[in-house]
Amino acid sequence: MQSVDYDLLIIGAGPAGLTAALYAARARLRTALIEKVTPGGQMVTTDRIENYPGFPAGVSGPELSRHMASQVEDLGVPLIGDAAASLELAGAVKAVHLTDRRLSARAVIVASGASPKRLGVPGEAELFGKGISSCATCDGPFYNDKVVAAVGGGDTAVQESAFLARFARKVYLIHRRDRFRADRILQERLSACKNVEILWDTVVTGVRGLQKLEAVYLRQVKTGDTRELPVEGFFVWVGIVPNADFVADQLPRDAWGFILTDGQMATSVPGVFAAGDVRHTPLRQITTAVGDGALAAHSAEHYLNSVPI
Repeated sequence: MQSVDYDLLIIGAGPAGLTAALYAARARLRTALIEKVTPGGQMVTTDRIENYPGFPAGVSGPELSRHMASQVEDLGVPLIGDAAASLELAGAVKAVHLTDRRLSARAVIVASGASPKRLGVPGEAELFGKGISSCATCDGPFYNDKVVAAVGGGDTAVQESAFLARFARKVYLIHRRDRFRADRILQERLSACKNVEILWDTVVTGVRGLQKLEAVYLRQVKTGDTRELPVEGFFVWVGIVPNADFVADQLPRDAWGFILTDGQMATSVPGVFAAGDVRHTPLRQITTAVGDGALAAHSAEHYLNSVPI
């Protein structure tokens, strides 16, 4: 076999990728992590994590990210700060093309995670970063004593709206249905925020602003009534999309672009595995991503032991 740079390349250093690197390093596989931003993935942008075992009082996302990354670093796993641009997965040697170089390995784990989905309404693209955000932890403090709106109905929308309420004078949470999907404990916490108003059965149809956001346009789905809501900030939490454009047609994916795997995290391509939010899974939590990462590394080790060098 031709020479390779690593036994295993892991794309993405969120909880799935970091856990996979931990297990791979302990198995003495020559492993490298590829991460284009900073280790931790979406954990880094989460103010408080309360459903991760071992932290009964909760833990901040950045703190948990640092702990995980430090543990992997202590095992000598190199972190390559770059983005995966494309893959070559056919054959015994796989290749990951980065911005300006090519790395090879005998196995690959795709753990590139997912990113917040956008609404796709008029004005959103132009004003994103100019009053529109998907990260309350990053941008919430900018809206001290101001009026903001948010949209969504899941755990992230409800939890992060409660976080925004610490800073903003008023928070409007817009939801297209008449009930939330979020955990009950998060809903109870939001209900205790006196400066949060829920706009039920309402959708956002557009946003307005010149140099920065000035208002969002709303439509009540039951009555059809429309109105303009003046706000200085707008947070979008309506789901996620997989960070998998670099995969292209190299791996089978579902209708939403998430990578298909079996129960061992293996894709249909021998030696290629996927873990965490980027794969097709019924639950996307830090705990499930950690489990995925551990199993993906175990499966990769088993594969590598079964393939002659």
